[in-house]
Amino acid sequence: MRIVKSGAGWRIGFDPEAKEFKGLVGAEDWAIELTQAELQDFCRLSAQLSTTMSQMERELMDEEAIACEAESDFIWMEVAGYPHAYSLRLILNTGRRVEVSWAADAVPDFIRAAQMLFVF
Repeated sequence: MRIVKSGAGWRIGFDPEAKEFKGLVGAEDWAIELTQAELQDFCRLSAQLSTTMSQMERELMDEEAIACEAESDFIWMEVAGYPHAYSLRLILNTGRRVEVSWAADAVPDFIRAAQMLFVF
């Protein structure tokens, strides 16, 4: 059962029957395939970073921007901007060495979709 969700500036997918690359993340004009472990870390770390940004909102003044990062054996991720509007960047730590990013206007819906990807 292949699942693909998309919105303005983002795409995410999961194909449990694929041999190696079961996940997909992308934007409107590009996409990369991820292993299941990479995709699971992406979903977990994006949720952690989103929570951190929400928590920082009460600590920062309105004009203060911040960058936060999280890492696993498979991926490195960073959010940068304001707690209510931030970009997301991903670097694969595995053999493919990919670096990609999403604009702030795409991130909220993208992270929500990532959290619902494995909820059937």
